[in-house]
Amino acid sequence: MPIDPEQLAASLRALERSGDDPDVLGALSAAVLACVDIFDVAGCGLMIADEHQILRHVMSSDAPGHALEDAEAAHGEGPCTDSFVDNTVISTTDIVADERWPHTAAAVAPLGVRAVLGIPIRLGAVPLGTLDVYRRGPHEWDDAERRALRRYGDVMEIIFTSALAAERAGELTHQLQYALDHRIVIERAVGYLMGTRQLDAVAAFNALRRDARDQRRKVGDVAREIVEHPPPP
Repeated sequence: MPIDPEQLAASLRALERSGDDPDVLGALSAAVLACVDIFDVAGCGLMIADEHQILRHVMSSDAPGHALEDAEAAHGEGPCTDSFVDNTVISTTDIVADERWPHTAAAVAPLGVRAVLGIPIRLGAVPLGTLDVYRRGPHEWDDAERRALRRYGDVMEIIFTSALAAERAGELTHQLQYALDHRIVIERAVGYLMGTRQLDAVAAFNALRRDARDQRRKVGDVAREIVEHPPPP
C-alpha cells in the first residue's frame, strides 16, 4: 500500500510533540503502534543497546516482532544488528531466504516474519538502537518506504533527547546515556579489530563483545583499553 504523505506528516508532527510527554515509554509505544498503521506493516519494534552493546527489546507491536528482537539479541546477527553497527538502513526481502543471518532466520521463520527492515535510532550522529518493521511475506522495500521510515526513525530522536534531559524512564535512560558515552571509542576499537583480524564490521563488533564477556568487563572499558593501548596484531 502506498504511503499516505498526509498521514505520515501528521504522525511526524505528533511524534515531535510527544517529546514533551513525561511518559516516555508511553510515547514510544504510541510511536511503534502508529508506525504499523502508517507503513502497513505486520509489526514494528524498538531496540536499545545495553552496556554490553547488545540490542535489547524495549517494545514491539506484537509477539513475532518481539521474538525477532530476542533472536537478534541472542545470536548477535540480523538486519537490526547490522543497522546498528553500520549506522545505516538495512533490509531484507525475505530473511528466511537470506543467507546473512541463518540463526535469526531459523528462529523467526515459524512465526511468519519474512521481509524485515532495520533503521538506526540516533542521538546526533550516534546510533543508540534501532527501529524495526517486518512483513509476513517477501517484500521488496522501495526507496520511498526506506526514506519515509528513515525520517520516522530520525524524529524519534526527539523523545530520547527529552528523556535524557529530564532523566526519565529509569533503565532506558541509563542505557541511552551509556551508549552515547561509549559509542565513539567502541567504533574505534571495532576499526582496529577489523584491520588486525581481517573482519567485517559486524564480526569485529561481535568479537569485541565476546572479549568483554570473557573478561567479565563492560564493552566500553575493553574498547577504551584497545584504543589507548593497542595489543600487537
